[in-house]
Amino acid sequence: MKKSTVKTTKRDDMIDITTEVQKYILETGIQEGIALVYCPHTTAGITINENADPDVKKDILRRLDELFPWNHTLDMHMEGNTAAHLKSSTVGSSQQILIHKGSLVLGRWQGVYFCEFDGPRDRQYFIKLIADKD
Repeated sequence: MKKSTVKTTKRDDMIDITTEVQKYILETGIQEGIALVYCPHTTAGITINENADPDVKKDILRRLDELFPWNHTLDMHMEGNTAAHLKSSTVGSSQQILIHKGSLVLGRWQGVYFCEFDGPRDRQYFIKLIADKD
């Protein structure tokens, strides 16, 4: 298992970590299996989405802000970051990606993202590779 660190620079951000995940696969030499990417934070997450057009990230973050406004008069969480908790629950804390012939099995435009919803912060995520026994 590999622990990686990412330094976020904004309150809300999507950071492409695809290259880091692929690099770890190459380092281990695993050819077939599954990569599990996990975020241990309650106000951040992991998702897979388009990595070709940067406007997709902007649109996703904007729409999440519309769904979960940062300042809502009925939110009771004393830290004031209820929106971040809701966003991370919506995105999810992990993704599983197939590995075939030593590469992540992703669509042509897909990338793996670390999603920050309560930054800026120093964050961690974990990559666990599970090799096929064949």
